[in-house]
Amino acid sequence: MPHALAQSVEILTTVLTLAGMGYFLAAILAARVFITARRAPLPAFTPGVSILKSLKGLDPAMLDAFRSHCRQTYTGDYELLFGVSALDDPAIAAVEELQREFPDLPIQLIHCPASLGTNGKVSTLIQLANHARHPYLLINDSDITVSPRYLERVMAPFAPSASSPKQVGLVTALYRGRAHGTLPSRLESLGIATDFQAGVLLSKMIEGGLHYGLGSTLAVSREALEKIGGLAPLVDHLADDYELGARIDHAGYRVALSAEVVETSSPAYAWGGFIDHQLRWARTVRDARPGGYIGLIFTHGLAWALLNVIASGVSPVSFWLLGLSFFLRLALAMTVGTQVLADHQVLPSLWLLPLRDVVAMCVWVAGFAGNTIVWRGQRFTLKDGKLINVSEPVG
Repeated sequence: MPHALAQSVEILTTVLTLAGMGYFLAAILAARVFITARRAPLPAFTPGVSILKSLKGLDPAMLDAFRSHCRQTYTGDYELLFGVSALDDPAIAAVEELQREFPDLPIQLIHCPASLGTNGKVSTLIQLANHARHPYLLINDSDITVSPRYLERVMAPFAPSASSPKQVGLVTALYRGRAHGTLPSRLESLGIATDFQAGVLLSKMIEGGLHYGLGSTLAVSREALEKIGGLAPLVDHLADDYELGARIDHAGYRVALSAEVVETSSPAYAWGGFIDHQLRWARTVRDARPGGYIGLIFTHGLAWALLNVIASGVSPVSFWLLGLSFFLRLALAMTVGTQVLADHQVLPSLWLLPLRDVVAMCVWVAGFAGNTIVWRGQRFTLKDGKLINVSEPVG
């Protein structure tokens, strides 16, 4: 009986290793398709844009991220609206400094005291939207750094097109992570560049487009936003970016992926904070796309290959499969990380891929083990995409 069980495990890990290789090849193809598509010239479309940012606390790199939004080559009008829920928030000082540095730009700091639901960020954004004066709203996180052509590239897909029957209602963007010192921070950035974004590109190719949004950039027309009832229906959702894109897609609009790649900050996590963050991501994806979450079993090809070596008793065939899987995993990491995202941290961190992928598979398994997440120092239960506060502050 033990021998039969060992054979079954060996066969299963062999099959999953082969499936993982297939995933790596498909994701590389999806990345090549995206690289080719973004070479097309951008249409000239420069409508007025209101950039909304919900703030809570101050990150050391936050002011530089804000400055990047003020150095746009965009020829249309745009404004920046920053919202805080408390007047003692340390982020206020960064916004006031920004106003002094860029006096000719319309930059507003707005107090948003109302708590409209469990998602404080969305609660602030709802209040900010009431002050926006342009026909397009652009929402992104406070730590997002962008290029001078950011608005030009993000707004271009909204240009009317005779070739598409669907009007674009939302534009989102890929992102890379900037690590800060610790090993967990490096692992998170490596995962963003070589795994998560690869999955986004593959889902876009397989599903014939994106059907959700990414929090790195959510540019939306007021027309589409009004059709889904505004931001208010999202105020109790954790994955508000995913939900916004999904609702706009269901309303009959198209979700477009911009040619722009932005940069986010991966904090200098200790292991506890890193695991909390990874589990929050995992359980959010599982709740939003349960079928897709199960399908992630095929994305862990390198980890399955390592397990196959053990299950087979270190057979020559298992080593051959491990070598081929590692080669394809490296090819995917370099294609997406360096060519698509221009992430200069990827190449020096490639030696961490086996560790990162083993940790990722453990997090994926743990993602099935409950619905509890830690977010902004609070413990919540996640149910049907909504947050239920279940405890006092954590830590």
